[in-house]
Amino acid sequence: MKRIALILIMGCSGLKAQETVLEKSVFGVQTGILGTWIHHELLLQGPLVLRTEVGLNMGFWGGLRYGQNNYLMTPVLTLEPRYYYNIRKRIQRGDQVQGNAANFFALNSRYHPGWFVVSNENVSIIPDISIIPTWGIRRNFGDSNFNFETAIGFGFQYLNYKHLGFANNEWDTTMNAHIRIGYRF
Repeated sequence: MKRIALILIMGCSGLKAQETVLEKSVFGVQTGILGTWIHHELLLQGPLVLRTEVGLNMGFWGGLRYGQNNYLMTPVLTLEPRYYYNIRKRIQRGDQVQGNAANFFALNSRYHPGWFVVSNENVSIIPDISIIPTWGIRRNFGDSNFNFETAIGFGFQYLNYKHLGFANNEWDTTMNAHIRIGYRF
């Protein structure tokens, strides 16, 4: 009976080790055309991680019609559960998965608090919270710590117009689309 219990315990511990194929903690920086971000991914269980992110989102507008090019940068806080659905397949094929390089589904939750705006014009932003189901991929550049990530999703945002003196707040549709180059520490 003790042998059977020992075999079951060893077998179960082996299964548990196989489930944890993602890294327990990934910390890095990413930059793209529309901002710079610092992120951390914490393994929850199996192929599920919780990504937290702090950064500056950027925006551009203007051109010939307006006589000048304008820009703004504002802080953004992100909390995003990610499900890396093809990590096992990538391991079986011998693909690199360091730094959780795989395809993912995510529930991107962003908050633009409106703490400050860096701009060449006197502008303010409307604080908002958005929830966006997202699909994306992350791949490494060779054996290095550099990576590439792209994602796209559509969802909803809650705009806090009352913060700027308007009568009502409002729900609207929004999108999450990014292409980023990053470095994993």
